[in-house]
Amino acid sequence: MIPTTDVEPTAPVPRGTGAPVWAADVFGPRLAQATAYAELLAGAGIERGLLGPREADRVWGRHIGNSALVAELLPETGRLADIGSGAGLPGIPIALRRPQLEVVLVEPLLRRSQFLTEVVDELGLDNVTVVRERAEKLPKRSFDLVTARAVAPLPKLSQWALPLLRAGGTLLALKGQSASAELEEARSVLGRLAAEEATIEQVENESIGESATIVRVRKQGGARTATTGKDGQSA
Repeated sequence: MIPTTDVEPTAPVPRGTGAPVWAADVFGPRLAQATAYAELLAGAGIERGLLGPREADRVWGRHIGNSALVAELLPETGRLADIGSGAGLPGIPIALRRPQLEVVLVEPLLRRSQFLTEVVDELGLDNVTVVRERAEKLPKRSFDLVTARAVAPLPKLSQWALPLLRAGGTLLALKGQSASAELEEARSVLGRLAAEEATIEQVENESIGESATIVRVRKQGGARTATTGKDGQSA
């Protein structure tokens, strides 16, 4: 188990951790856990085929940093499903940045779910559980939030994610340049699935030096999940 540290957000990164300068600011007292996760991704994650063989040098920016940006749009509390979690992206960086969130990593493949269980145990993440299951088999309307990264095009992803959300819940899907086209293609599906609003958010963090394109979809009814906007205000 990796203990949390008392590193302040502006403290220098300890030498030898391999962490970039921005990591201390973004993960604060959970820097040691984030660093251990990066080492697991670059080691066992690549060895087991969860990441490509050339991804070792891009673990922090392309994977952990990009995933950590999703937390900019999340509330402090609630129940979140990260579907098709794979190597734990974006779920584990989210769990590190939002320790009061209950995060469920949903992954149907055995080798991936085993890796996730090992990571959660090694890092001592008491706000994270791993469920080996297909998203469509999970209990309906049991989550406030659903996240996904590189799982499926938005029309298909919406059919898996929206039924899992409680009324007023939010889907946050990490997308790239295809976000606008995927959203247009998904409009009719979203309407059938009781989505009341769908927007594309460009999220940036000056410390990380990365940006992320996130499709945010709200489900109709109930009290809205208090996600935040790019300016840090409730949305």
